[in-house]
Amino acid sequence: MSKTPTIIVADDDMTIRVVVAETLRQEGWDIAEAADLPELKTLLENGVGDVVVTDVLMPNGNGLEALPEMIEQRPELPFIVMSAHNTLSTAMAATERGAFDYLPKPFDLDELTTLIKKALENNKNLDGGSVVQDEDNILIGRSPKMQEVYRTMARVANTELTILILGESGTGKELVARALHSYSPRKHNPFVPVNMAAIPKELIESELFGHEKGAFTGASTRTLGRFGQARGGTLFLDEIGDMPLDAQTRLLRVLQEGEYQTVGGQANIKTDVRIVAATNKDLQRLVSEGDFREDLYFRLNVVPMMLPPLRERGKDIVTLAEFFLSKTNEGATGQKRFNDSAKNILMQYEWTGNVRELENTVQRICALYPGSQISGAMVRKEIDRSIGIQSGSFGGQKAMIGESLSDAIRLHLDHYFDQHEGSLPPVGIYQRILSEIERPLIEKTLKATMGNQVKAATLLGLNRNTLRKKINDLEIRVPSKSDLI
Repeated sequence: MSKTPTIIVADDDMTIRVVVAETLRQEGWDIAEAADLPELKTLLENGVGDVVVTDVLMPNGNGLEALPEMIEQRPELPFIVMSAHNTLSTAMAATERGAFDYLPKPFDLDELTTLIKKALENNKNLDGGSVVQDEDNILIGRSPKMQEVYRTMARVANTELTILILGESGTGKELVARALHSYSPRKHNPFVPVNMAAIPKELIESELFGHEKGAFTGASTRTLGRFGQARGGTLFLDEIGDMPLDAQTRLLRVLQEGEYQTVGGQANIKTDVRIVAATNKDLQRLVSEGDFREDLYFRLNVVPMMLPPLRERGKDIVTLAEFFLSKTNEGATGQKRFNDSAKNILMQYEWTGNVRELENTVQRICALYPGSQISGAMVRKEIDRSIGIQSGSFGGQKAMIGESLSDAIRLHLDHYFDQHEGSLPPVGIYQRILSEIERPLIEKTLKATMGNQVKAATLLGLNRNTLRKKINDLEIRVPSKSDLI
């Protein structure tokens, strides 16, 4: 009769321990709990456990920092690391220090159960690597879709597998490629990016593989080529979907055989690069249309990685905008900040140009508007400036002055208070704003009723005498029938 697996659940939050433990017991597993790092180490010393699920930050120590020591003590144990500090560096550090997997909080209990089952099947930890310090804001965002990107990166960074990064323009495909390189064993060697869409067809082979002196007209010296420049490092083939078919054939041969020749050369040169490719195009569609080689597609698509568009990343939009703002603030005399209205506008817009568009917009706002506060009106104006009024999309609808009357009023108030930054507006603002709303409302209603004040009062829900008084107080001209012809 086989032994029932024991799962160690280590977390200082009792609620999390209870919920996780109860869920895992329903799978038929035994549970051992630890409220801090010393308790976890004691369980390990006593030989308890078949899988460990542990939080990073606990009383009396950091679970991530102690991970190599615990793995050395119990090398057969798979460790699943949980963390609310769900950044790329945490995922990478967990993997490189030997964790079986990394799980960002909050997480789905079914996902945890699936991971534990895999860990029990493998019953061995991943090879550990050197510790990598916190990234210098290489990638930013804690949305669930970015967490999945981080986890995939953590799993493959230390491998030689070919990566295909997919995503819309501006989603940060090169940033991901650079991060994969930075966390790989090749990090001390070159990272060489090449944009396949920017190279003339007749120069692609020379650009990639180099050429010998005299190989063609104008080849006055020997050139190394991108494969040679990236030797020992990572070659990033951006916009791979724009590569001509002839060049695809040559690239496929190099990937298959692991060697190439320079243009005009005779000697075979062994390749020593890790390939990361990227595209914003649908390669499967290009394959079906005959514009991309199917065999090359399968060679590149060993590990596909889909980057989410910015509009699907929720609060990451504000986080990124504030990061770009902090970069602009560096060295500036005044520190700018977004007010709540500005953050709401940033969240509502669809950002078809993704992270690149957001960064450009923040930089433009900082350059054009003085003062420390960035308002919603400023953000909306700069978005409209770049895309044209009504050409963008807020919440899936056309970008009018506001999605509703309340939005329009908020934007108006943002602008009004911005004009008096550093001091309060003149007294009487309540009546002023009411009058500005009442005037166009009454004028529009009178026009709709062709100047009939009785009908207008009924539509407005006002007494006829009250309407007449407002017309006089606001000096509204009642239109006649001749005005409306």
